[in-house]
Amino acid sequence: MSTDKIGEYLSQFNHARKQMVEQLGRVIIGQTDVIDQILAAIFTKGHCLLVGVPGLAKTLMVSSLSQILDVSFRRVQFTPDLMPSDITGTTVLDEKEPGKREFRFVKGPVFTNILLADEINRTPPKTQAALLQAMAEREVTIGQETHKLPDPFFVIATQNPIEQEGTYTLPEAQQDRFMFNIYVGYPSFEEEKKILAQTTKDEVHELTKVLSSKAIVNLQKLVRGVPVGDYVVDYVAKLVRSTRPGLDAPDFITRWVDYGAGPRAGQFLIRAGQAFAAMDGRFSVSIDDIKKAAIPVLRHRVGANFQSQAEGKRSDDIVKQLLAHIGEPEVSKYDRGTGRSRPTSPMKRPEF
Repeated sequence: MSTDKIGEYLSQFNHARKQMVEQLGRVIIGQTDVIDQILAAIFTKGHCLLVGVPGLAKTLMVSSLSQILDVSFRRVQFTPDLMPSDITGTTVLDEKEPGKREFRFVKGPVFTNILLADEINRTPPKTQAALLQAMAEREVTIGQETHKLPDPFFVIATQNPIEQEGTYTLPEAQQDRFMFNIYVGYPSFEEEKKILAQTTKDEVHELTKVLSSKAIVNLQKLVRGVPVGDYVVDYVAKLVRSTRPGLDAPDFITRWVDYGAGPRAGQFLIRAGQAFAAMDGRFSVSIDDIKKAAIPVLRHRVGANFQSQAEGKRSDDIVKQLLAHIGEPEVSKYDRGTGRSRPTSPMKRPEF
């Protein structure tokens, strides 16, 4: 495929992304970084954990996203009495005719394209774990049968960080399944004025469908084909390895961190970089793309210890300091003819 054709497809991708942001902007004011990170996760088959205090439109953001995508959507309100079968589904005994019975599987809400797991930390670990197989393998095993989930499939979970009573902290193994841990912050003064003016009117915004499920799958393939240079791979490997206390880590990591990120973090950093580059209409991943993804990818994979808390350092602060410590790679050391434009997979024409 010629460079001109690839550039045309990336330009179409950039246009589709702008349409999605424009539609979401009719309902969601501000939160541009949050929206970009959610879209990047969708186009890389990733899952998101939205963390923020109540009233910041986390649920509205996800439901609005489902309206601009021509895909199925389910919302599950996680509660302390929620059972695993309430998510994955269950087997029931049917009596079709007298004396003849058979088991039938009734699919749960996880059999959808977008699953909103609202307040995921309000349900016990047994029910939280029901999502592990679905998020990792995109399938559900009930009894002796394994059922495939639809494609595309992604989980967007919400969590309230300030309320601790009646909640269950997500295990590290499940947090690692989320590509991004996205912090949803307060709006700026101007954004809050606009929110108050817009949402207190008796006005309903109709959102337009932008992408179908087939288009999303094709764009996911396009993103996986965005070239990643060797200098970017080396930078990601160095960044991830530096989060682990030990020989490769700077002194402040050994002092502030109990455990670091695994290889999955590096995979997610590169995929996020591919998504950010493609959404921007660019042909290759830059170091800035990796830096843009570093905090949401690493904040839940860097285990800040008691010493860091005593010194007022959060995981976000540690990642920022680590990015400053590593610095920019010297691109001139790499072979421009091979190392900087190695595609990860063949790029195919997307269907919008």
